[in-house]
Amino acid sequence: MAEPVLPLRREGNPEVRLVGSAWRAPQLMRGVVTPQLVPTMATDRPEPWLRGPLSAIPAVLQPVGHAFVAALEDVERAVTDVSPGQLWAQPGGITPLGFHLAHLAGSTDRLLTYARGGPLSETQRTALARERTIADERPSLDRLLATWRATIDRALGQLTSTPESVLSEPRLVGRAQLPSTVLGLLFHAAEHASRHTGQVVTTSKLVRGLTDLPSVAV
Repeated sequence: MAEPVLPLRREGNPEVRLVGSAWRAPQLMRGVVTPQLVPTMATDRPEPWLRGPLSAIPAVLQPVGHAFVAALEDVERAVTDVSPGQLWAQPGGITPLGFHLAHLAGSTDRLLTYARGGPLSETQRTALARERTIADERPSLDRLLATWRATIDRALGQLTSTPESVLSEPRLVGRAQLPSTVLGLLFHAAEHASRHTGQVVTTSKLVRGLTDLPSVAV
């Protein structure tokens, strides 16, 4: 039986398809992100870095792509069936799951913008400010996950359109215009996403076990 093909479409970038265990970008097309097309992997599958190369992504950027895919899959597994109370619980004053999800999407988007050599837009600056008070707004899990999926979709698209020849080009970061490079920003985006993904996994286990206790603030 032929393996299913799940398209991940992005505006103005190659379509990335998950065929069996490989991501593929067979052709250029225009489209919009459809969150349900980003699959949650079964836990018995190898980790992304052990499934082979991600098609259309330069060899030197394969670890970045694998880290993004792993971050998406690990987050989706970790927050499956998390309740609204658990999403925003802060036992012992820890940062809630909801913040990590919002920050994952926002920070990755900002770092990728810097990697392209662009400044942050007003929309991105507003999103950054909103992260600081996101616990007051408490957006739903579905909304937060949809934004994270769309961010990863765009990230993979950016990797496919980043030639190795530009990786050492200088880039400036933030209001202070601190120095980095295209490769430095892409690497940091991946490792920063991995760091917060680990916090999501650990926090999810904690709140699932503690939210029935009266000492937990929800």
